Amino acid sequence: MELIAVDLPEPDAMRGRWAAFAAVCAARGWGDSCHADGPVWHFDDGGGNWADLHHLGDGRAVLVGHDHEYSDTYFRTAAAYFEEPETDLLAGAPAWWAPPAEAAMGRDLWVGFVYGFADGGWRRAAYDLDDGLDSVGLPALDDGPCRVLVAEFAKDAPGLAGAPPDPEAIDALIAADAAVTEEQVRAVIGPEGWDAVAGAAAAQAFLRA
Repeated sequence: MELIAVDLPEPDAMRGRWAAFAAVCAARGWGDSCHADGPVWHFDDGGGNWADLHHLGDGRAVLVGHDHEYSDTYFRTAAAYFEEPETDLLAGAPAWWAPPAEAAMGRDLWVGFVYGFADGGWRRAAYDLDDGLDSVGLPALDDGPCRVLVAEFAKDAPGLAGAPPDPEAIDALIAADAAVTEEQVRAVIGPEGWDAVAGAAAAQAFLRA
């Protein structure tokens, strides 16, 4: 079965946004929500929506995740559990797509989408259902939503004393492309109250994929 080409940023182009959001999450003590763990970049919204990007080497990656409200695809055990027709998210895919999906299911997570990156482009299996990627809230896909989410998570920082985060500071945090400094984190969250050291370290972890 032929795979479908998908217009998504290349993994390297996601890094600055993913790392910027991770920096703010870690600074406020919510590092589990967004982080890099070696070759795996993780995001979740704390409400059941999540995405992981697995770097597999040789220019290959797999993006896997689920939106608990809007993923209309039911993969493997989910089909039986919800009594819905199964969507084979690996139909026509090379074997290296499967381990990241199976790892998620091994953590008792539902899988709504599996996208593979190779030869400079993203592809997925052929289906006509909403798989949840557009609604999962992954900030790494576009600068605009990333700015909004970073500002939303930073606005309660005690160091801002009720003022909104500086948009230029947020842009600089994203533009750092994970080579984030403590000063750049403080420019977003204010000079005190949250942990800028932890924020910078969380962002820099994305350089090690």
